This record gives sequence, structure tokens and C-alpha cells, in this order.
Amino acid sequence: MVMTHSPSARQSGIGAKEFTVLVALLMSIVAISIDALLPALGIIGEALNATDANQPQLLIGLMFLGMALGQLVAGPMSDALGRKPILFTGFALYFVGTFLCHQADTMDALMVGRFVQGLGVAGPYIAAVSLVRDMFSGAQMARTMSLVMMIFVLVPAIAPTLGQAVMFLSDWRGVFIMYFVYAGLLVIWIATRLQETLPKEERIPMTYTGFANGFKEVLTHRKTASYMVCMGLFFGSFMGYLNSSQQIFQVQFNVGVMFSVYFGGLALVLGVSSLVNSRIVEQYGMRPIALSAIVTIVAASGTFLGLHAVVTIQLWMFLIYAAVLFFCFGLLFGNVNAMAMEPMGHVAGIASAVIGSVSAIMSMGIGTVIGQLYDNSLIPVTTGFTVLGALAFLLMKWAEAGNTDLDLDPATA
Repeated sequence: MVMTHSPSARQSGIGAKEFTVLVALLMSIVAISIDALLPALGIIGEALNATDANQPQLLIGLMFLGMALGQLVAGPMSDALGRKPILFTGFALYFVGTFLCHQADTMDALMVGRFVQGLGVAGPYIAAVSLVRDMFSGAQMARTMSLVMMIFVLVPAIAPTLGQAVMFLSDWRGVFIMYFVYAGLLVIWIATRLQETLPKEERIPMTYTGFANGFKEVLTHRKTASYMVCMGLFFGSFMGYLNSSQQIFQVQFNVGVMFSVYFGGLALVLGVSSLVNSRIVEQYGMRPIALSAIVTIVAASGTFLGLHAVVTIQLWMFLIYAAVLFFCFGLLFGNVNAMAMEPMGHVAGIASAVIGSVSAIMSMGIGTVIGQLYDNSLIPVTTGFTVLGALAFLLMKWAEAGNTDLDLDPATA
């Protein structure tokens, strides 16, 4: 059967299917850079004489911090210079960070490398979303993003297994060699197959005034700012789990190499939930789905927290609870991001960078605090889900109270 290409996909120099896979893999560099390292955190802590068992968690948070700050630059520069220059610049930084990590002989040096890696992944991540926006619109864009997400959700499911497999053949430094190879193949693919998708006449000069005005508009718009903070709260609680996941599974529940199986299985639950959301969101609406998911998270977390007082928590109990959480997060992430962006169509590029960066910085700080409170029990993580979920629920209700003319800045009404 001959594959037909849409006119938009032909402008990228490659067919629609190849374009979709490439975009998904570009977005996935974030997930693989985090999740493949998770099985190695305990080993790295021992090898580099970590100050305490929770210190290796910072290798996750610092990558998110680098990515958050990098987005503020990569977003506007992508609109000003084009997609391919930002892709190549981002990958160059990623290679530098990966080299620093591979050569690190102290935890401090490794943390610096991870921060630089985070700065680097901001380029491919921002460019991937922009590529889809350049090529498609309307239903075609939604369909393409759905296909991208179908591929994307598989990466967190298999990345810990890849990291574990590498460590069977090498030591923890081998994981960073895998990152070199993965990024190198993507660079070759982009250089040889992908054409620039943003024509010069459509580029937007990067100016301080334009960025400052866009930043102000995001922060002073009632709905956008509220949902942006909600994203920070959601991701913060999720980051608290992510930071603690290796210790939860391998130390607290002593699952050994089965960590990658349990972690991957929960990631698949989130992926399935995202696909379910894509099929029901038009029927039920983003806000009712998101609010129902938050209520479920708070109720499940409050109940699970109460269980700690009456029973000894077993692995199967945690897995049931975590599966409920992951399913709800699959209903939340895309919807809340879309609601935050809803009023920002006229400054979409800057708004996307600001929303992504601010929420990521929030989540990194919150997640780091929760992770550092880990005490060989699930109480810190569960408390985080309960309290932050409740705050997010109240914030979402406040965001929707009244009309858009209640925006904090009258100019955005």
C-alpha cells in the first residue's frame, strides 16, 4: 500500500508517519534522560559517596530545573531563528552535559552535568511541539499529537528497563553512553531528513519588550495563572513520587530488578488514561474531567494515608493506590495544560514557554522537598498528593468563579 502524505507533512521533507515518530522521539528525550537513570540512583549514591540516601534524588530535580530555565530561552528563540537551529543548539548542550555526567567523580560534578543536560533537552522538547504546530492545524494537529503521545507514553514504560539492561553489561556510566547514542542518532536523523518548518517570513523577532509583555500577560490572567500554578502543584506531587520511586520500590519493598517492571507498568496506566481522555474529552469537557480526577486523587490519598495508622502497607496496596493516581494524572496533565493555554492563543509561543517553565520550577522545588522528606515510608509522598491535590482543587474552583472579566489585569479581559 502506498502511504499518502498530507501537504503539510511534505513541507517537512519527510512523510507523515516518519514525522510523527521523529517528533515523539524528540519529546521522549526528556523521559528517557530521567527514567533510564532511576534504577541506578542507589548505585550512584554509593559509588560517589552521597551525603545521605536522599541526595541522588537531586539528579532528577536538577535536570527538571535546567529544562525549566532552558524553555524560557528556547521558546522565543525557536520562533525567532527557526526550529532546526534550536534543535542543534539544544543537542549540543545535551552532549556537553552528558559528557560531564559520564566523567563525574563526585556527586557535585554529576549534578552540574545533569543541570546542563536539562538545559539541553529544552531545545528538542520545545522544537518538537513547535514542529507539529508548524505542520498541522485543527483536527489534523490533534490527530498527529494523539499519535505522538501513543509513542511517547511507551518511553517511560521501557526506559527503566533499558537503564537496567545497560547496567547488566556495564556500570552506571554506561547509561550516559546510551544517552550519547540516542541523541546522536536523532541528530543524524534531523540533519539528513528534516527540513526547516518555519519560513523566514513567519519568524518573530525576539525582543525584551515582547517577552516581558507575554510574561506579564500569563501571570496576570486569572485563569491562565491559576491553571499554571495547578500544573506546578500536580507535577510537584508527581515529582515527589518520581524522586522517591527508586527507594520506595528497591529499598522499602525490596523488589530488586523488578523495579523497572513495576515502574513501567504504572507508566502504561498513565498512557492508557491519556488515550482514554482523548476519546472522552469532547463529550464531557476538560474541566469536569479534571475536577473529577482531582477529587479522586485527594479521596484516594486521604484514605491511603489513613491506612498507615491501622495496617502495615504492603506492595500490592501501594500498587493499587498508585494505579488510581496514575490514571487520574493521565486525565489531568493534558487538560490542565490546554485550559492554561486557552486564553493565550495570541501569544502562544511565549505563553507556552512561560507556563512550562514556571510550572516546572514550582514542581522541581515541591518535588525536591517531598523527596528529601522520604523516611522509608510512603507518608511524605501520600501527604503531598493529599495536600497539593486539595490546594489545586480549590484553585481550579477559584479560577472558574465568575467570568473572564475578573482577570487580574483588565487589559487581558
